Amino acid sequence: MDMRITLILDTDVASRLKRLCRRRDARFEDVVNAVLREGLKAIEGQQRPRAKSWTKPVSLGGSRIGSLDNIAEVLAIAKDGASPQKSRL
Repeated sequence: MDMRITLILDTDVASRLKRLCRRRDARFEDVVNAVLREGLKAIEGQQRPRAKSWTKPVSLGGSRIGSLDNIAEVLAIAKDGASPQKSRL
């Protein structure tokens, strides 16, 4: 479906489009459509740049319950509020 629309072009853009018309021996509206299609394809194909973000490191100190390797022991300590047992070697 064709749409009739009025565009106000900057002088430099209009000049470049007219130059393309002469080079391609094409109508102005055909050149404008081709240029818009190519421009839209290029813009839509670009990925949006992600905002850069960093997490600032903060020292939280050591673990209050010792080793976190034995999850069952850690959960028991958390549940009972008991102090950690010394690990046996």
